[in-house]
Amino acid sequence: MINTTWLRTFCTLVEVDHFTRTAERLHMTQSGVSQQVRKLEDQLGLPLLFREGKQFTLTDAGERLYREGRAILFALQNLEQALGEDPADEGLVRVMSPGSVGLRLYPHLLALQQRHPGLAIDYRFAPNADVESAIADDRADIGFMTRASAREEVACQPVAEEALLLVTPASIRKPDWQRLTELGFIDHPDGAHHAGLLLGANFSEFENSGMFTTRGFSNQIGLILEPVSRGLGFTVLPAYAVEAFPRPKRISVHRLAKPVTETVYRCSRHKKPVPRRVETVIEEAGKWL
Repeated sequence: MINTTWLRTFCTLVEVDHFTRTAERLHMTQSGVSQQVRKLEDQLGLPLLFREGKQFTLTDAGERLYREGRAILFALQNLEQALGEDPADEGLVRVMSPGSVGLRLYPHLLALQQRHPGLAIDYRFAPNADVESAIADDRADIGFMTRASAREEVACQPVAEEALLLVTPASIRKPDWQRLTELGFIDHPDGAHHAGLLLGANFSEFENSGMFTTRGFSNQIGLILEPVSRGLGFTVLPAYAVEAFPRPKRISVHRLAKPVTETVYRCSRHKKPVPRRVETVIEEAGKWL
């Protein structure tokens, strides 16, 4: 592999066309310049210069090395500058969250991207466990979870409380236990967990979600309320998912006597420096949670 220090000395010599002035520009001795050029020739096994006293001309190999070497040095210089830059509105930001939080945040992050076209938002909807693994494995820059992580690699900070809501068809104005059992349950991946938290706190009859007849199931967060809106059953969902439903007049949202919330945590890789573009997305997300 070509020594870039020797290559830079050689290219500077070609441009300055004088050993002494090259030494002055590079803060070296003239013998140091000559020595580095000879080391480069020895490494390549080719003469680069025809030396005539204090004058020199380039060999064919020297001319080619200068042309291609100058381009390499320029690319390295640009790379160093690019690595040193940390723009707040350019680059890729990878975000993951459960579906409800994603429904809340994703439209606002798209609006942020429209204001800053240099940003690229990669947003993945995933359950808590997958978000946690992605942060730990450095496959996501920001994660939102509804539980704190126990993994050492993942740092979590509480940022919001999201209410759990009972949702029925629009015709149900005041749900009681009998009406819920008659309706049946529209299940989803977190259905048993959410029902256990909210219904367990508000109905003495509740033991588990298996007490209800299952009327349907969907693993698509944006579709869970569709069967509810058609009168096929009830469900329990986080507030952000309910707010995102496009036909609110076809459902009834019930805040029960004993409110139950889930804490939303913002998570990132433990002790990993946060680029400014990621800070930009974190700040925007904080406005909407």
